[in-house]
Amino acid sequence: MGKSLFIVFEGGEGSGKTTQAKALANKLRKLGFSVVLTHEPGGTLLGNRLRRWVKWGRGITVQTELFLFLASRSQLVTRVIQPALEKGSIVICDRFDYSTLAYQGYGRGMDLNFLDTVNSFVTDDLHPELIVLLDLSAEQGLERKRMKLDVFEREEFLFHQKVREGYLKMAAADPERWMVVDATLPEVKIREMIWERVSQLLS
Repeated sequence: MGKSLFIVFEGGEGSGKTTQAKALANKLRKLGFSVVLTHEPGGTLLGNRLRRWVKWGRGITVQTELFLFLASRSQLVTRVIQPALEKGSIVICDRFDYSTLAYQGYGRGMDLNFLDTVNSFVTDDLHPELIVLLDLSAEQGLERKRMKLDVFEREEFLFHQKVREGYLKMAAADPERWMVVDATLPEVKIREMIWERVSQLLS
């Protein structure tokens, strides 16, 4: 089947994005769709190397952090996402440019207009048809991520609260494309809710 569609999963730490993105990809493949499942930062050889630096490195400035994410995103869009969409595949991405707005913008306090500009530049103004936000309180998310914490998971509690608030503001500003899901619901229930929305897009 050929149905070009771009779906992004967003959310704070421990919200279950990766689990739900994989579940959706598996269901679509079983139904005969061509699916590309990818993630940020990463998804390419360069992106995977940058991922290690930005998530596990120490002493990286916030400006360096931003541009490492942007470099990874540019490579992913050009080498993976755009070619797949042009071939009629469904692309599912675990995080996209909204993570930069949430984490570097709302979380770290960087200028949102500037971030919008650089995001548009590196993505060539690519926008998904659906953004699934798995919403979870900062307390619950961090409780799920107790072991081997990366640079973001080690941030103070207030940072994670700001990230969540940022996501909810973005979702409220664009309800047509954002789907907010309570991440405390059972995994099966979340899968069913997401599938209901995706099936509407496919039809």
